[in-house]
Amino acid sequence: MPAASQTGFDLVLDSSALDRRSARRRDPALISSLLSRPSTAVLDVYGDRLPNTGDGNRLHYRAPEPADVDELVVYLGQIGDREVLAVLRDDDDEVPAEGLRHLGMRLHTDDIPIALTATGIGRWHAVHGFCPKCGSATRVTEAGWARHCDGCGRDHYPRTDPAVIMSVIDADDRLLLARGRNFAGNGMSVLAGFVEPGESLETAVAREVMEEVGVSVVDAQFLGDQSWPFPASLMVGYTCRATSTELTLDPEEIAAARWFTRPELAAAVAGGEVRLSARLSIARHLIEHWYGGPIDQPDDGSLLRQRSS
Repeated sequence: MPAASQTGFDLVLDSSALDRRSARRRDPALISSLLSRPSTAVLDVYGDRLPNTGDGNRLHYRAPEPADVDELVVYLGQIGDREVLAVLRDDDDEVPAEGLRHLGMRLHTDDIPIALTATGIGRWHAVHGFCPKCGSATRVTEAGWARHCDGCGRDHYPRTDPAVIMSVIDADDRLLLARGRNFAGNGMSVLAGFVEPGESLETAVAREVMEEVGVSVVDAQFLGDQSWPFPASLMVGYTCRATSTELTLDPEEIAAARWFTRPELAAAVAGGEVRLSARLSIARHLIEHWYGGPIDQPDDGSLLRQRSS
């Protein structure tokens, strides 16, 4: 049985290949200029779904079209020598496209930051058509990275919500896994939750574990983080040590929870008793960090649900 690993994470969604070139967003002519260039790469975004080329590992980019000037267009940045725009469209089931949960495990490294950014900014625009202060309609500015309210003069920018996700390990080196109320089938994962105002990340770790399963923890240690655009989170991964093991579940949040030894978890996964998140998620990396190596399980993405509550 593998010993606990001390290696860093190789997160599928962790890529810095995209040069956002954010200073260019201030140019009011940027979008129209790029749409006039045949070399510009345009990505159509259908809600949370993205088109691919058919071979499964690359997004489908196209050249600009005249009708793009009437759409909501966002400047994503540059990869290599290619400038990339996203055209945000209404979701259409007739269009051959896939959600990021399924595409993410297959995408080429250069496409991952584009997919994350495009779906994340698209979700933000979908719910910020009106000013949260005065209720007036907002208009898109800064090449798609802001919305301005002419009613009260406020500028609104995309926000990312920090959420902690943690492996809880007891004195016998057992791992705690839980099944959330929103999980499908026999999926189980580590605990997670949003950081509340006034909290540090470590305080949020301790609070969430206590609230959800009634276990006190200490020694929270940062292991890695991952952008998670469902809807707009930064998942901050920790491991922590439990000082108690009796479980008291929050009935509104947690359907089941249990402690696992490494042989118990391996047997449960192999026998189909437990289904883990796919390796697209930081949750799987936290579990395998404790386990000491990969846990064999098909990664079809069907139960990929990192819950942050």
